Amino acid sequence: MRVTSVLIVLTALAACAPAIPDSGAAVDPGSGVGFGSYEEYQRQKAAREAALAGNALPPADAVSSEALSAAAPPPAPPPSASEAEELAADTRAALATDPVTGREVVQASPSNPPPAVVNAAGISRENSFDAVGAERSIEEDAARIASNRAQYQVIEPQAIGPRPGDVGPNIVAYALGTSHPRGTQIYRRVGVNLQGKAERACRGYPSADQAQIEFLRRGGPERDRLGLDPDGDGYACDWDPAPFRQAVRN
Repeated sequence: MRVTSVLIVLTALAACAPAIPDSGAAVDPGSGVGFGSYEEYQRQKAAREAALAGNALPPADAVSSEALSAAAPPPAPPPSASEAEELAADTRAALATDPVTGREVVQASPSNPPPAVVNAAGISRENSFDAVGAERSIEEDAARIASNRAQYQVIEPQAIGPRPGDVGPNIVAYALGTSHPRGTQIYRRVGVNLQGKAERACRGYPSADQAQIEFLRRGGPERDRLGLDPDGDGYACDWDPAPFRQAVRN
């Protein structure tokens, strides 16, 4: 009796167990139970994702309508012997002419050395033994040295003579005879816009020294007929006696 009850229970459990589908068997994809194979699963998944994205995949056996790109052209054959000779001749002709001046270029060689560089400034080549040796012998060179020594003269310093009295005022003596700085009024000046007139008058002299000489010649420093000393310090056109005084002190 007990054995019979156990058999009945096992039979009931076997009837309630779900059936395991065969992985190799084809199953309807729409049934939602399973797929026939892994490849079928991947294909259906890609088709679903493309449908959701709005891009329908072409069937697996579809052929593209795009034309295949043309194959690269075969390499050109090497030039023949005659073509190579022509290219070499053209190259030699191009190298034989200067592209800037259009003159023929002569290639240097042991039989045709490059020309010597000549100094256009005419600098002496006496320090070149090759150049001197090609021009004269040792005896001739010694004779030239003796001739140069015979013409050499030593000039001794000499005293400078007295200054002529008709060369005009001496601004050095005038600078050393004064002691007041520039801008210090010593002499009376009368007029309107004296500074503007002095600026225009000073433009006619190449230097302040020339203006001071002419100022002293025409009655300065007491009188300023040319309008060169508007502030009355006795110095025309910003002439400065300080450098002359400094030279004496040094």
